[in-house]
Amino acid sequence: MPIQNIPDWMSGLEEEDLVFIRRFLLASGSLKEVAGQYAVSYPTVRLRLDRLIQKIKISEETAGEPYIALIRRLAVGEKIEVDAARQLIAEYRRLRKEES
Repeated sequence: MPIQNIPDWMSGLEEEDLVFIRRFLLASGSLKEVAGQYAVSYPTVRLRLDRLIQKIKISEETAGEPYIALIRRLAVGEKIEVDAARQLIAEYRRLRKEES
């Protein structure tokens, strides 16, 4: 049965995140096995899983605010600095408040 509607938390993930989830599931949740598949250490895979969990939580927490969700995902993915993300979110909220 194909998925008719992809959940919001999943649609916000990058392709490499989905590949990681697939490998994780096929490895029955064994981080040690996934680490072997990627030829990296267990702590590296654990950090990747923790970041993925953060991305999913961010998506759920900011469901009504896609801009803020995007900024937070970029910060979690280390594409922008956390301080820059905070500044962008604060400015966005300030501008929205002024519009109200």
